[in-house]
Amino acid sequence: MRPAAALLSALLVLGTVAACGSESGPSDLSTPPKTGVCRALVPEDITRSTNDTLPVDCSSPHTAETFLVGTFLGSLAEDDFDDAALGAFVFDACQAGFMKFLGGDESLVKRSTLTWAWFRPSEKGWDSGARWFRCDVIGGGEQSKKFVNLPLTTKGVLLGRPDDQWLTCAEGPTVAGSVKVPCSEPHDWRAISTIVLGKEDDPYPGDHAVEVKTREFCSDQVAAYLNYPVLDYDFGYTWFHEGEWKAGNRRSVCWAKTDQ
Repeated sequence: MRPAAALLSALLVLGTVAACGSESGPSDLSTPPKTGVCRALVPEDITRSTNDTLPVDCSSPHTAETFLVGTFLGSLAEDDFDDAALGAFVFDACQAGFMKFLGGDESLVKRSTLTWAWFRPSEKGWDSGARWFRCDVIGGGEQSKKFVNLPLTTKGVLLGRPDDQWLTCAEGPTVAGSVKVPCSEPHDWRAISTIVLGKEDDPYPGDHAVEVKTREFCSDQVAAYLNYPVLDYDFGYTWFHEGEWKAGNRRSVCWAKTDQ
């Protein structure tokens, strides 16, 4: 067996960077945005904490769809505009809503080409009493050079047997040096499963423990997936570090060497 380990940045966009919205944009207002709204976002947009991109008709080209709108209540409503507690709360809300909206479990969602981003009111809007947050399905991730267009709605796209265009594969000699692509495109690796490494309140077990557990689990998973009776097969694995663990990620990803 020839494992090809990889380090991959988490696909969690916590929106902590200040935005440059217009002075009278929607993010300045206390009126919450609406779900089901589509927008043509670009990768630069999800590096910002607020977004005033105008909606577009969902039947026209678009790269984002709002699937959840919520409100900061209680002590969170009293926090500062950029308090880290807001991001932690939204992560739980958006991740749960994301899985429900797409129709996939945590493992399948993590292996999807779709991710989510969240946006909050501008600092001006926050000071004026706005306490909403908005979660969008995105046709790509923070490492994407460009986002792909989404269908009329992404609701339920991971139900049953998802189309390969919404599943993650990789093209390259190793997972570490590969380019992530939809499985509908030519590829050398397919993300076939994930492993849960701990519970929500567990401390980070350390790099060595995470990598060893991931490698052993992925070896068995890929062997079963490929149905190989021999031990000579290639597999890869993506594991994450303490920063991603603190952000809420508890899963590593297993990759099978296959063009199917």
